[in-house]
Amino acid sequence: MTKPANAVNTGRSSALIGAGILLSRVLGLLRQTLIARYLGAGAASDVFNGAFRITNFLQNLFGEGALSASFIPVYAQALEKGDDREADRIAGAVAAILAMATAVIVLLGILAAPLVTEAIVGGFAGPKFDLTVRLTRIFFPGAGIFVMSAWCLGILNSHRRFFLAYAAPVFWNIAMIAALLFYGPRRGEVDLAVALAWASVIGAALQMGVQLPSVFRLVRHPRFVPDFSLAPVREVVKNFLPAFVSRGVVQLSAFVDLRLASGIAFEGSVALLSYAQTIYVLPISLFGMAISAAELPEMAREGGTDAAAYARLRTRLEAAIPRVAFFCVPSALAFLFIGDAIAGVLLQHGRFSPADSIHTWAILGGSAFGLVASALARLYSSTFYALRDTRTPLWFAVTRVVLTGVLGYLFAYPLPAMLGLPAWTGVAGLTASAGIAGWVEFYLLRRAIGRRIGHTGMPLGQLARLWGAGILAGLCSLAETRTLHSEHAFLVGLLAMGTFTLVYGATTVALGVPQAIRISSRLLRRS
Repeated sequence: MTKPANAVNTGRSSALIGAGILLSRVLGLLRQTLIARYLGAGAASDVFNGAFRITNFLQNLFGEGALSASFIPVYAQALEKGDDREADRIAGAVAAILAMATAVIVLLGILAAPLVTEAIVGGFAGPKFDLTVRLTRIFFPGAGIFVMSAWCLGILNSHRRFFLAYAAPVFWNIAMIAALLFYGPRRGEVDLAVALAWASVIGAALQMGVQLPSVFRLVRHPRFVPDFSLAPVREVVKNFLPAFVSRGVVQLSAFVDLRLASGIAFEGSVALLSYAQTIYVLPISLFGMAISAAELPEMAREGGTDAAAYARLRTRLEAAIPRVAFFCVPSALAFLFIGDAIAGVLLQHGRFSPADSIHTWAILGGSAFGLVASALARLYSSTFYALRDTRTPLWFAVTRVVLTGVLGYLFAYPLPAMLGLPAWTGVAGLTASAGIAGWVEFYLLRRAIGRRIGHTGMPLGQLARLWGAGILAGLCSLAETRTLHSEHAFLVGLLAMGTFTLVYGATTVALGVPQAIRISSRLLRRS
């Protein structure tokens, strides 16, 4: 099939997004390493991570996911038509509506912090519960700022200014890292957790502040009023509601996990879940999110519901799927084979012990089961959003959440007891149940998009080559970790990660995987 004349190659865009995310995530991993060093995986770390995830619902509900799904397709199409005045009106009206809704929820969250804490981490009690309430009240304003930062991201992405939007969280991480370096050696765990919460709010303001100058150079005449008389604004609100509910359902799943983890009879279960998820989301963000975010504005610009428009969408989707799979398949296998080595490099410092690394490996292993499905599901969801359909992904998200809740309870409590496993393995059960539900959601999304625009997918032979190369790399790196001395966890982990990368890269090149050949060719040209 010939490429449309107006098609834009999103390879560079996804690379810019990936670079911004990578920079942010590297500092995020450093932040988590320092938190592990000074707070470990005990009560204070449980409280800090629990309070942050409680307030993070605001960002997840109103932020990037729901806003991108509803706002970017409408705003990008206004830009494509060349109507800058209408685009500015849309941007200003959406910002005003978002700010009003967010301000109300932040205020209610601060006032109702004890009730919210009881509902989500009811397994906490006494001083642990009280500190969670205190931190939750501090975190809420920062969560509101994160929502408005997502509006900035929508503007920048629609104008194809990708790097700044995804690199902006660097400033949030820097604020947190500075607080850890300054207060970590000087304060007790409780005082450090409070200082970190305030640093998070300051960092959120910095994250939004660095984007505003670029945003206002692109949106020159915004009117910050909730203008519902404008048809595109009504369409954004109409599409936002299903996306909002969809994100709410997903967030409910996260809260169910948090509630279940807080009730597991193991000190540090919430902290370990948070540490593992920080590592797990790295490939999801770098590859699944980066490619999906780059594709969404371009898919939205294609427009149309005729056969030719569907063919263009199908071509884009089928070109993006192998790019996601090439990186996410080995990421999942690396978590399964050498998750302890990865945790040893990133987290095993100070109060974070070798036993904590083993626990993190098991939790990562559960997460790895659904990693590929979750990354590809983002891509399929973006295709629906480009079609201005936010309702279909909602129903599939509901299915996933119901499955996650039911299986999560069974895998976290009865199953470990039946198998005679220690209580902490219930946390790994939570992530494994989410992986199973993720595959179900992916299947439903792929089937539905196939009915809409035609069959999509990836050749089975190419997929088998990726899994085969990843398994070989995993076995080689696993053998290396078992041969070398475990007391040098950092060096052993670095060597294992390097071995995995080299073996996977060399094997995929030898097997003729197109993505591997392109990457190796670029590296050879630069050398």
